Amino acid sequence: MATVTVRLIRSFEHRNLKHVVYHDVDLSQSVSNFKDFIRNDIVTRPGLPPPYKKYSFDTLKISHKAHGSKSNNPVINVEEDEQLIMKDGDTLIDSGVENETEISFFRLEDYQAYKQDPHLVW
Repeated sequence: MATVTVRLIRSFEHRNLKHVVYHDVDLSQSVSNFKDFIRNDIVTRPGLPPPYKKYSFDTLKISHKAHGSKSNNPVINVEEDEQLIMKDGDTLIDSGVENETEISFFRLEDYQAYKQDPHLVW
C-alpha cells in the first residue's frame, strides 16, 4: 500500500490543476482500474470545483517520485513520455509507481496540443 498524489490538470495553458491525495493505494492494481477509481472519486469528492468533476481525464503520467528531481515546467514534465505515460494494461508497480509518487491525470489531446506550443496564459 502506498500514498499517491494525483494532479488533476484541467488546463495546461491556464495552469488549472488540483492535487488529490490517495492513501493505501494498492500498487498491484492495473492502471485502468486506478483511472476508474479516480474518476469515480472526483465526481463525489467535496471541495473540487464542478469543472473538474465533469472533465474527461484519460491519461496518467508520472510527474515525479519521492526524493527525485522535478521538472522546471510548472504544469507538467513534457519529457520522457515513453517511460512516464502509464499504459492501461500495466500495474501501477510495472509503471514505476512507488510510495509518495506524484502522478498527473489529464486529457491526452490537450497535452499533445500543449507540447506543440508550451505557453502559459495569464
